[in-house]
Amino acid sequence: MNCEHINVLVTGGSRGTGAAIAKKCAQYGARVVVHYNSNRQEAEAVAASISDKCIGLIAEDLSQPGAGARLWAKANELAGPINALVNNAGIDLVTDPYGDDAQWADGWAKIMAVNLQAPADLCRAALVDFRAAEDGKSGGGRIVNICSRASIRGDSIDHPAYAASKGALLALNKTIARGAADDGVLAYALAPGWINTEMAPTDPDVLRAAKAEIPLGDFAQVEEIGALVAFLLSDLCPSATGATFDINGASHVR
Repeated sequence: MNCEHINVLVTGGSRGTGAAIAKKCAQYGARVVVHYNSNRQEAEAVAASISDKCIGLIAEDLSQPGAGARLWAKANELAGPINALVNNAGIDLVTDPYGDDAQWADGWAKIMAVNLQAPADLCRAALVDFRAAEDGKSGGGRIVNICSRASIRGDSIDHPAYAASKGALLALNKTIARGAADDGVLAYALAPGWINTEMAPTDPDVLRAAKAEIPLGDFAQVEEIGALVAFLLSDLCPSATGATFDINGASHVR
């Protein structure tokens, strides 16, 4: 597997799943731009771990208007041309329909900004550049959107905004795959269940219940996500464009 032809921007690349994606892509030869929100120290640690395969660190708060477009422009200015995008950054907040009005409104606004608007703006900017690259016969580009099993099956009643944002991102990914293939664009979606990161439940009862619904018996590891992203970016199976890859230990099968 070879990713030496890849210059990739990984959002939320300073920790957890994003860090694993950055490291695994670098392991197979990709050059990586690591995006982070505010923790420069964590981003620098990822950069140090992949050495010269890190071609940039960029801070951007994806909850702010225009953040996606700004991030793409910065990445290209710093280390372009970028020919691959991994939309990994995301947040999950309680948006309980039976809660108070402020929690509902604030949660929906923040989640949609980070989980949908920023990735959509990044995809849009990437598509424009990828079309120009294809016209110049330099190969188009690749997009991987990290969605969720909630994209397909929904989520708990107190997290509807998260499920809605990831469902919309999945629909966007399918649309890109269908509509931009002529421009040399490949687009893939991953739909993980629980991943063993700091976002996983820590309460023993909640943890036990979460694992009990997984036939494989455990959460996915971040290295599994990273490996699949690297495989998709390697161009070993371009006909999988548009596909959604479930990584959930058979807790949700279709």
